[in-house]
Amino acid sequence: MSDTMLIRVLKIIMLVGITLILLGVYLHNSAHMEALGVKGILISAGCVAVGMILSLPTKMYLTFVLMKRENERSS
Repeated sequence: MSDTMLIRVLKIIMLVGITLILLGVYLHNSAHMEALGVKGILISAGCVAVGMILSLPTKMYLTFVLMKRENERSS
């Protein structure tokens, strides 16, 4: 897999993670989840947790790849 394709896939995964985080925050503040009680809290917290799992390591890896690419260009 080429670097550009890998970066594209990682960006997509990062966007999915950020979307899940935003969905979890929205669900946490919605009236529908309030009606579910503890199950609603678990659903919204699960969305946020999965979103963080997807987004944070991807951001770190993309930062390292982009820093490496910048160093190669400047050398």
